[in-house]
Amino acid sequence: MLVASASPGVATAVVAASYLIGTFPTALLVGRRQGVDPTRAGSGNPGATNMARTAGRGAGVATLVGDLVKGVLAAGIGWAAGGQGLAAACGLAAVVGHVLPVTRGFRGGKGVATGAGMALVVAPAALGVAAVAFAATVGVSRTVSLGSVVAAAVLPVAAAALGSPGEVVAALAVCAALIVARHWDNLRRIAHGDEHRLGSPG
Repeated sequence: MLVASASPGVATAVVAASYLIGTFPTALLVGRRQGVDPTRAGSGNPGATNMARTAGRGAGVATLVGDLVKGVLAAGIGWAAGGQGLAAACGLAAVVGHVLPVTRGFRGGKGVATGAGMALVVAPAALGVAAVAFAATVGVSRTVSLGSVVAAAVLPVAAAALGSPGEVVAALAVCAALIVARHWDNLRRIAHGDEHRLGSPG
C-alpha cells in the first residue's frame, strides 16, 4: 500500500506540499546573484549544467545542491508522515513540481537532481548504481545529457533488482520517464551529433 501509515488527508497535504517544494526556483535565484537568467542563456534550461556553462562552476554546484535538497526534503517529509511509500510519492511530486512548476507556466527544469535527491532517501543503493552508470556514460560520451538519461533509466531497474518495494520502483519509473521526456531535444541533438560535449567550446 502506497501510504500505509498516513490518513488520506495527511497524504494529500504532504504530496501537495512536496509539489510546491519542487517548484522552488533554485536556478533562477542563483542566476540572479550572478546576473544571469538561465531561461534565456545557454540552453535555456534552469538546471545545474546550464548554470555551470553560463554562470560558472560555483553557480552550477549551488544549483545542483539546491535542486537535490528539494528531492531529499520532499521525500524526507513523506517518510516521516507515512513511510517509504509516501516518501516515494512525495519525492515524485517534487520532481513534477520541478519539471512542471505552476508558478512558472509549467516551464521548469529536467528533474535530474531533484530525482536524485528523492532516490537518495527512498533507494540509496540504486542511486549508487545509477551514479556509476552516469559517470561511465559521461566518461565515454562526454555528454552530460546522455549520462542523465542512462542514469534515469537504470535507477528503477536497479531499485527493483535490489528489492525496493513496488511503489518505490513505480515512482522511480515515472520519474525516469519524465526525465527522459524532458531530454528529448537533447537526444535528437545527440543523434545528429550536435549536442554539447564536455570540453568543447560554447
